[in-house]
Amino acid sequence: MSPDLSVIKAFILDVDGVLTDGTLLAFNSGEQARAFHIRDGYAIRHALRQGYRIAVISGREEEGVRKRLESLDVRDMYLGIDDKMKIFNNYINTYRLDPAHIAYMGDDMPDLEVMRRCALAACPADAAADVRAISSYVSALPGGHGAVRELIEAVMKEQKTW
Repeated sequence: MSPDLSVIKAFILDVDGVLTDGTLLAFNSGEQARAFHIRDGYAIRHALRQGYRIAVISGREEEGVRKRLESLDVRDMYLGIDDKMKIFNNYINTYRLDPAHIAYMGDDMPDLEVMRRCALAACPADAAADVRAISSYVSALPGGHGAVRELIEAVMKEQKTW
């Protein structure tokens, strides 16, 4: 049975392994760079312009990630987070969101608890086995290679907003 994409009004995304392929380039300066897929960025901006909510919850905090998300007009960024469930609860309470209308895309163990609370648990093709096992939407693409775009586009096409 395929997931019901027609109910989704908001997307919550992890960064490493979802918006990126999980690779960190460590420079002598201490900076750690990541690569983002341009098509994921397009889908995020398009969804925001169509009235969807998009939030990012990540365990790591890097200025480059913040700047990339700001360039996509993402305002709900929670970076350097140890307790994703606490942030999720604060987020849905602040914006009066029903988890029955949220898609969460994660790739590893820190995402599991929140994924279980959302209407749509989604993951990239290369997510950890435990995450794939609970996901009702598994992208054909790996993290950082358009998996976010695939999810957003599928939801929006189902709702005729793409």
